[in-house]
Amino acid sequence: MISTRRNFLGLALLGLTAAATGCSTAIGSGGAGETKTLRYQGWAGDVTLPELAADLGYLDDVRLEWVGNTTSGPQDIQSAATGQVDFGGAFNGAVVKLKAAGAPIKSVIGYYGADEFAYSGFYVLEDSPIRSARDLIGKKVGMNTLGAHHEAMLGIYLKRNGVSPEEVAKVEPIAVPPVNTEQSVRQGQIEVGVLGGILRDKALEKGGLRKLFSDHDLLGAFTAGTYVFTERFLHDNPGTVRTFVTGVAKAIEWSRTTAREEVVARKVDILTKRGRNEDPTALRYWKSNGVAGKGGRIEDRELSLWVDWLAERGEIGKDQVVVSDLYTNEFNGVAA
Repeated sequence: MISTRRNFLGLALLGLTAAATGCSTAIGSGGAGETKTLRYQGWAGDVTLPELAADLGYLDDVRLEWVGNTTSGPQDIQSAATGQVDFGGAFNGAVVKLKAAGAPIKSVIGYYGADEFAYSGFYVLEDSPIRSARDLIGKKVGMNTLGAHHEAMLGIYLKRNGVSPEEVAKVEPIAVPPVNTEQSVRQGQIEVGVLGGILRDKALEKGGLRKLFSDHDLLGAFTAGTYVFTERFLHDNPGTVRTFVTGVAKAIEWSRTTAREEVVARKVDILTKRGRNEDPTALRYWKSNGVAGKGGRIEDRELSLWVDWLAERGEIGKDQVVVSDLYTNEFNGVAA
């Protein structure tokens, strides 16, 4: 149930040779005209922003073709890099890592992040002696994926609070399935657990837990993940990408300005009518996409944060990527 140490930014290296070579085949229909069909992976029990945009009629003549579900953002963008799907989404650290490894991908719009409603908190038992960053030395911190968003937040929290690199090495991040995190904290298998969304809200309803800090506490509102295409696909299908990105941007703003109950009802309706035998329970807890910029506009700092963090860890060389090469807002008709 609980596995130890490093498990992700290893993942961005799996299939990287294929990513670097295969992305040359991830093209549209070229001289025959732009493709109007975008292949993608979904998430079981969830309605993605592109799916919402399609249902709202914001994608015009562009059609989405669902090819299956994923449980991993890094896997999703690798699939886009190798041409198995046309676009994928992941947390921005995975985007930076994949780009640094040679995959010619580019972010085009933000799709999730942290705000006062959508955030990941680091929780301890209410009577835990852990009340500061230094109290985490020698303790186990459970999170869904190692080397990713949550481990970065933990590292930033420790560094900001004066914990030395040698002491940081004594804090032990551990991969724990999200559905088991609350129980692992309550049973003392780990001292701290990262909880977000429905799992956070359900755990807090039971009581007995206390928030140590959250990603929103650390960085304020920020976009944490982006959708990517290969540069070749962008070159061959600019009109299709513009329709897609602008449609997703409109869906972000629709979600922002529409009553929460209406957004939830729409998502539940989409999930139910597509007939994939999914449980809509998690959707009923939806509060926000957490996207910071208008229409998912991407800002330098949302990617430079991860360039710096990965370079500090020795995962990439700081000169391997140029932040401005990682993304573009030019296809976003709402926030270009």
